[in-house]
Amino acid sequence: MVSNVSHYADPSDPTGLWLSELTHAWHVFDARGFEQRLVSPKGGFTPLEPRALKWPLADASAKAWLHDPARMALLADTARPDDIDPASFDAVYFTGGHAVMWDFPDDPGLQRITREIFERGGIVSAVCHGYCGLLNTRLSDGTLLVAGRRVTGFSWREEVLAGVAKKMPYNAEQAMKDRGARYERALLPFVPHVVVDGRLVTGQNPQSAKATARRVAELL
Repeated sequence: MVSNVSHYADPSDPTGLWLSELTHAWHVFDARGFEQRLVSPKGGFTPLEPRALKWPLADASAKAWLHDPARMALLADTARPDDIDPASFDAVYFTGGHAVMWDFPDDPGLQRITREIFERGGIVSAVCHGYCGLLNTRLSDGTLLVAGRRVTGFSWREEVLAGVAKKMPYNAEQAMKDRGARYERALLPFVPHVVVDGRLVTGQNPQSAKATARRVAELL
């Protein structure tokens, strides 16, 4: 799952997909021979977070994707949720970047895919702000998917340290707790941290993308 949002509340302040959160996971899954599809709430183009494309945040994985026309074409033409048959997939992985805070939480298409995959025995996973896509997803019995389950995602402390807390439309960590999720974080900020609760796998920050994908691959 990737975002279609290109800016913060201020249209002149750009954001988008944090590219390495996609590329690290994509390469882990690709090495296992898994079939993958990129999906966004509206389909079509996925903007990229400018900060994630600069040194030192743009690593070799992200740079390789940026210089691969075939890979970039995937970001230019993502599928819509209605294009996806959840019965054809065994896992869903929500990427992050602050953009997803706007278009992930209340999208019925993303929620449908997530619910159907999870209830079929599949794996639901997210990294960093991607966990915003799990905030309001309900199962068929009406309960929130995250209620009572252990999760992690970008912490409020990391928002503050990154200097972007004032731009946030809400506190995602607190929102998770308000929904009954058992939120966990690493003792130190910006270090890899993954939480696995059955078939729910979440990573705390961009540094956790590869480890999150590896845990998903192990479960698959």
